[in-house]
Amino acid sequence: MATEREIRRRVKSVKNIQQVTKAQQTISASKMRRAQAATLASRPYEEKLRTVLNDLAPYAEAETHPLLARRPVQRSLIVLITSDRGFVGAQNTNMVRAALRHAGSLPAASWISVGRKGMAQLRRFRQTAIAEFSGLGDRPTSADTAPISAVLQDEFLSGRVDEVFLSFTRFVNTMKQEPTFRRILPLVPEDEDIDALPPIQYLFEPDPETVLGAVLPRLIEVTVYQAVLENIASEHSARLIAMRNATDAAADLIQELTLAANKARQARITKEMLEIVSGAEALAKG
Repeated sequence: MATEREIRRRVKSVKNIQQVTKAQQTISASKMRRAQAATLASRPYEEKLRTVLNDLAPYAEAETHPLLARRPVQRSLIVLITSDRGFVGAQNTNMVRAALRHAGSLPAASWISVGRKGMAQLRRFRQTAIAEFSGLGDRPTSADTAPISAVLQDEFLSGRVDEVFLSFTRFVNTMKQEPTFRRILPLVPEDEDIDALPPIQYLFEPDPETVLGAVLPRLIEVTVYQAVLENIASEHSARLIAMRNATDAAADLIQELTLAANKARQARITKEMLEIVSGAEALAKG
């Protein structure tokens, strides 16, 4: 059984850890609010661009722009977005496992890894990434994520892959984040029945190639940027919850250890009193 001094030393150690987790909880709360605001602010822009695509794509020929081209799927590309840092609970692990399950349903899959945790997991499962990105920070800009969209567009346009998926954790609220998969190439309308759409005729100025050439690459860039923002907001939310749970667990452990230390102290005092009484009785008999 541990002595009172050992227990007191452990209590002090747990209190130091609790201070660290509580500080991390406060930092994560602040970062989460900023990341949440950025995510929610950019969603309407990405949704509007996707609405434009849904409006234009059914009436544009696939030959108008190569990003609209559909071909038999022989090889797929998955852009796996995870965090650079840990202490996010099971978020990264769940995302990687879900991505691997999804990859198993595809004919053949290659990877683009965004985030150090995803890189490490892919290496662990012996998956080869054609490109790796990290260090985007807590406040990335579209310029920071543009190289990612450039690489995946190059892979698709060159014919090395026939479809591209985004794999990221979507922010729902502080308590809930969802692993999400989205096919972004080839660009097709989402949840639309083309035959049921009204026969609207669009006039392109100056021409369809120029309009789609400006809109479609921008849509890919915004979609990738939005996915990174969603993942960052989810990361800070998950870290906030993890640090809160760690702080609460430390408080419970401190309470248990304090009770154990008090019991050890009481046992020590009782033992000392018995020794004094026994010594006094021995002297009296002598």
